[in-house]
Amino acid sequence: MQLKVIKADGSQEQYLHTKVIATFVNAFVQPAESNTFLATQLADSVTFYLYNRHGSDMIASSEILSIIKAVLSSTGFDFAAQVLTEHHYRRNLLRARVQVVKTELNDASNITDNNAVGWNKSKIINDLMAEYNLDPASARTIASLVEEKILDSGFHLVPASFIKFLVVWLMQSFIDAQRQSTSVQPLAESNLNTDYNAVSDDRLRQQQNGRCTVEA
Repeated sequence: MQLKVIKADGSQEQYLHTKVIATFVNAFVQPAESNTFLATQLADSVTFYLYNRHGSDMIASSEILSIIKAVLSSTGFDFAAQVLTEHHYRRNLLRARVQVVKTELNDASNITDNNAVGWNKSKIINDLMAEYNLDPASARTIASLVEEKILDSGFHLVPASFIKFLVVWLMQSFIDAQRQSTSVQPLAESNLNTDYNAVSDDRLRQQQNGRCTVEA
């Protein structure tokens, strides 16, 4: 069974365990290594409950948030549950204030509330998958980056063409970062193996002072 999540705007997406982990990490404010481990453990319990006790293959995103906050409170992390509550309220408030204007950037006379629609991140995700054939996880990441830029800007009226520009720019940055990651990782592993072998060779060349030699 693949669990489906119903978003606040009515759209649906696949349930992502990693997204629950990220929510717990953000709730702890300081992403220390120990907190990341704890977040993973708590997220495992949420996912297990949803797939084994929930009794349905559909669940609202608001219900998942409530379950996460309940898990935090029941395990002694009331402060983290409060952080999530405040963050969720603030995000919804900012999203409600943003209006998308379907006009060109050079036509300032048409940037009014009369021809504006509400902010919808799901539309960006769907457009990225349809137009650029991106996988859902990558599309969701890019859409979240775009949303961060828009919400942090403080603008309440945003031209659709400007959002399109942000989408293409951040998508290209995301793809470039992925390419660099895949090209640098093998090189880093190669250098690590070379350094390790050099150290091992030096140790094997040293006098053993009566100790047994290292067996390969």
